[in-house]
Amino acid sequence: MNVIKQTRIKFASVVILALLAGIVSYPRSIKFIPPVYNAIDKLKINLGLDLQGGIHLEYKADLSKIDSSKIEESMQAVQDVIERRVNAFGVAEPVIYTTKSGLEHRLIVELAGVKDINEAKNLIKETPFLEFKKEADPNDSEIKTILDQLNEKSKIQADDILIQSLAENSNFEELAKQYSQDPGSKSAGGDLGFVKKGELVGEFDAILFNNDFKDGQIYPKLIETQYGWHIVKKIETRGEGDDMEVRSEHILFIKATVDMLPSLKYKSTGLTGKNLKSAAVEFASQGLSEPQVALKFDDEGTKIFAELTKENIGKTIAIYLDNFPIIDTNGDGTIDNSDAPYAPVIQSEITDGQAVISGNFTLDEAKDLVGRLNEGALPVPINLVSQESVDASLGEQSLSSSLRAGYIGLGLVVIFMLLYYRFLGLIASVALLIYSGLMISIFKLSGLTPWQITLTLPGIAGFILSIGMAVDANILIFERTKEEIRRGRTILGALDEGFKRAWTSIRDGNFSSIITSFILIELGTGFVKGFAVTLIVGVLLSMFTAVTISRTLLKFILGEWISNKLWLVGIKKSEISDINKKS
Repeated sequence: MNVIKQTRIKFASVVILALLAGIVSYPRSIKFIPPVYNAIDKLKINLGLDLQGGIHLEYKADLSKIDSSKIEESMQAVQDVIERRVNAFGVAEPVIYTTKSGLEHRLIVELAGVKDINEAKNLIKETPFLEFKKEADPNDSEIKTILDQLNEKSKIQADDILIQSLAENSNFEELAKQYSQDPGSKSAGGDLGFVKKGELVGEFDAILFNNDFKDGQIYPKLIETQYGWHIVKKIETRGEGDDMEVRSEHILFIKATVDMLPSLKYKSTGLTGKNLKSAAVEFASQGLSEPQVALKFDDEGTKIFAELTKENIGKTIAIYLDNFPIIDTNGDGTIDNSDAPYAPVIQSEITDGQAVISGNFTLDEAKDLVGRLNEGALPVPINLVSQESVDASLGEQSLSSSLRAGYIGLGLVVIFMLLYYRFLGLIASVALLIYSGLMISIFKLSGLTPWQITLTLPGIAGFILSIGMAVDANILIFERTKEEIRRGRTILGALDEGFKRAWTSIRDGNFSSIITSFILIELGTGFVKGFAVTLIVGVLLSMFTAVTISRTLLKFILGEWISNKLWLVGIKKSEISDINKKS
C-alpha cells in the first residue's frame, strides 16, 4: 500500500471518528433519525455533587485496632453497611466509596438531591444493629390479639364477598380472580377441578359431598378450615359411590398465622452484635469437610446464648442486621424450614459461648455470612472530618459559569491559533474541536462501563486545562515545522520532521503531568481526585489528537501548492525570499 493510499485511509478514519464524536456529544444533530437519536440521547454525563446539588460527607476510619491484613476487608464491610442504610433512606443513585489518603482510609458519601445534612449524618453515624431472635410463642396473648384482629378483618371481607356472590347476575369466576387469596386457583377463577371424597380438608369435604348441596349452587355460608374462610360453588358431579367426583370453585380468604408474619414470628432475646466477639469460616476434619461459620460470644453473650439454646432446641434462630434477616435464601423476609439447610437450627444446649452454623455452604457463601455478621459485631469506627452541602441552584449556576468559561477559553485559543499560525492554526482548531467532542463522548460512554467518570467542577477545570495542553503540543510541532521550512525543506518534509523532533518534548511534558495526576489520585480526596482523573484522560486524548489527528489532517490537505504561499503557515514575508533562495 503506497503512502497516498495510507494517508487517505487515515483521513477517512479521522472523519468517521469526528462524526461519531459529534453525534454522541451533540445528539440533536441526528434528530431527523429518531431511533438513533433516542438511543444516543439517553447517554448522559454523570454530574458530581457540586454541579447537581446535594450533600458530600467524608469520614476517616479508625483502624488502630484492626489487623493490617484485614484493613481492606473491614473498609468494605463499612461501605456495605452504609450503602444499605443509605438505600433504606431512599436516595436516588448515591455514591459511596472508600479511598486512601496517605496512610488514612476514608469513606466518601455523596447524596445527590438530599437537603437535610443533619438527618443524613445521623443516619450514617449509627452503628449497625445485629440481633439474634428466637421463635415467638404462637400462644402469646399479644400475638393472638394481633392475629385475631387481622382475621376478623379477613372474615368481614369474606362475608361481604359472599353476599356479592349470592346476588343475582354475579360472576363467581371474576370475583375469585379479584379477591381469592389461593394462588393455586385464583387465575383459574377459583376452579379446584374434580376431586374424590377425602381429598380435601374435612370441613370442606363435608359440605362439598352433601347431597343437599346441588350442582350450580353457591353454599350460602362461609366454610371455615385451617386455611381460612371459603366461599364455595359446586359446579358438577360425576360417577357414583366410591367413584363419585365433584368439581367446584372457591374464593379463599386466608387465616393469618405467625408463620406468615415475620415481624411476629421472632422476638428479641437480648443477644446482639455487642455480644459477638467474632465470626469466622472454619472447616471440620482438617479442611476435608464443607465450610461452616464459627461464632464466639463474650461473657454476657455466653450466658444469654446458653439459656437461649437450652429453651429452644430444634427451633431456628433468626439473625437480623438492621432489622433484616441475613440468612433468607428464599427472599420471603423470614427464616424458616424453607430456608434449610441455611437456617441456623439449635441442635443442643451450648454453654461455652461458641457455636457453629453448619449447612451446605459454599466457601463464598460462608465468607459472605461471616462478613455480614462481622459488619454488625465489629464495625470500624468512623469520624466525620469533612462535610459540604451544595444547593441545586448553586450547582446549576456553577455548571453554567464553568461551561461559559470553557467556551470563552476555547474561542480565544482558536483565535490565537488562526492569527499566529494561520492555516496550520485552522487545522489545529479543527483537531481541537474533535478533541472536545471526543472528551464529551468519553464522559457519556463511561456510564456504560464499570469505570463511570463523574464530572465535577474541578473536573471541568481539568478538562479546560487539557485543552491548553493540547494546543501546546501543536505549538511545539508547528514551531519545529517552521524551523525546518526556514532551512529549505519542503512543506511535507518539514512537517514530518517537525512531528518527529517535537514528539520527545510533548511526551515528556505530558507524562510529567500524568505522573502528577496519579499522585493527586493516590494522596488526594474527594473533588481533587475528580480533577486528576479528568486531567489524565484529557492529557492522553490531547496527545492522540495533536500527534495523530492533526498530523493526518495536515498530511492529507497540505501539498506543494502551499510552497508559494508560506505566509499561510506563519512564515514572515521577510523570511520567504531567503527560503526561496535556499530551495
